[in-house]
Amino acid sequence: MTRNGQRLLLLIDDEPAQRRLVAALAARAGWRAIFAAEAEQAIATLGTQDGMQLDAVLLDYWAAAGEEEDADATDGGKMTAPGLIAELRMRRPALPILMLTANGSVAAAVSAMRAGATDFLVKPLAPDRLLAALEAAVADTAAGELRPLTEKIPALLAFNEIVGSAPEFRAALAIAAKAARARIPVLVEGESGVGKEVVAEAIHAASPRAKKPMVAVNCGALPPNLIESELFGHEKGAFTGAFERKIGRFVDADGGTLFLDEIGEMPLDSQVKLLGVLQSGEILPLGARHPRAVDVRVIAATDKKLIEEVEAGRFREDLYYRLNVVPVTIPPLRERAGDIPALTRHLLARIAQQPGLRPLGVTDDALQLLGGYGWPGNVRQLQNVLFRAAVLCEGAALTRADFPQIAAAAVRGPAGIGGAVGVMTVPPGGGGVTLFRPDGNMRALEEIEADVIRLAIGHYRGRMTEVARRLGIGRSTLYRKLGELGIDNAA
Repeated sequence: MTRNGQRLLLLIDDEPAQRRLVAALAARAGWRAIFAAEAEQAIATLGTQDGMQLDAVLLDYWAAAGEEEDADATDGGKMTAPGLIAELRMRRPALPILMLTANGSVAAAVSAMRAGATDFLVKPLAPDRLLAALEAAVADTAAGELRPLTEKIPALLAFNEIVGSAPEFRAALAIAAKAARARIPVLVEGESGVGKEVVAEAIHAASPRAKKPMVAVNCGALPPNLIESELFGHEKGAFTGAFERKIGRFVDADGGTLFLDEIGEMPLDSQVKLLGVLQSGEILPLGARHPRAVDVRVIAATDKKLIEEVEAGRFREDLYYRLNVVPVTIPPLRERAGDIPALTRHLLARIAQQPGLRPLGVTDDALQLLGGYGWPGNVRQLQNVLFRAAVLCEGAALTRADFPQIAAAAVRGPAGIGGAVGVMTVPPGGGGVTLFRPDGNMRALEEIEADVIRLAIGHYRGRMTEVARRLGIGRSTLYRKLGELGIDNAA
């Protein structure tokens, strides 16, 4: 850290435009950036006055996609990215090294991590992800590890393939499953990393639009002056720099689904135009004379309480009610700790399918450790932590020793629910049914019974014969209770 209290970042990149962008983004969080264009200059920088005060390194991954060279390999006399990582790690073992690449392959992540990288970011660089990764690096927590891995490991799952048996979670999926059959908009709310895009993909896959594309747009990653062009398109010459015609994402999604992630970050003037499209079913590209009809189903997602954004004047009330026709709220992972063992095994099975990785088991002591952590980054963080452990594991199963940062967090103790380090007191595999109301009184028996049935349906993946057998009732009795309690069998 520099004398004036700023954190210092070394950016190794030979592209001036990328340098300026990263420096500007980092400056928002109090970081100052210094630069090196290539490996030798970066190594030499370590010996300078600034180099001795570095807090983190951000390295642009220039090597070929999917390379698997040894860490000390060179490419025609030029040091490769893994080679430079290993050299930096040898000279400065405690210095966090983050990778930045346009290549989203898991093989690249494996190569970089085995050489010693601590995080992996994908272009185009979203401001929140860069800042979160830098904060996680200097805080030495697991919260921000490998955030974009959900982009690299596709999560195309049907509703019956989504892992989780907690009653609130299954109830949310039941609502989403019902909404899938209609054209109406859906608003998915939940903390970052809970799986909102996974739910959106399941809605699309279960809808009559499944054969058409689902197009995803991250509203928070787009500059405010470009979001309308991205969504609605523009004509050649519509504004300075519009050298050719651009087709917008609404047209790309015509006949299918448009997923608007981080909808709460959309500027107010763009919200007006989006509302117009939802009301009329027509878009007007920038610079166009005539509107174009589109048939698009919109699913929006946010990690904010959108009604609070409405009350604060940051989100239009009419657009909120237009999007919130079917609200789906995904609970955070800390509220469904009983799902962690099944989630862990499921994610490890999917990670094992990636290049350079292999099937791994997980021991009971590791599951107990994972089940006791608060997971501020939710399912995404769990997946990223498992990916790191799988890359570095030399045995046949992951043990407690493969999660040193999680173990260190447990030793430090709780830092408050939802904090950077949150340790839960709920045992892994514990019950998922709440018996008491917030005021301390017992819940009604009917409510508890409904939760138990939802829990069983989720646990046995909708196999109703098995659900009835395990609950000790007949199938006809089970279906009668489903009707009486208003439970969908997708719950």
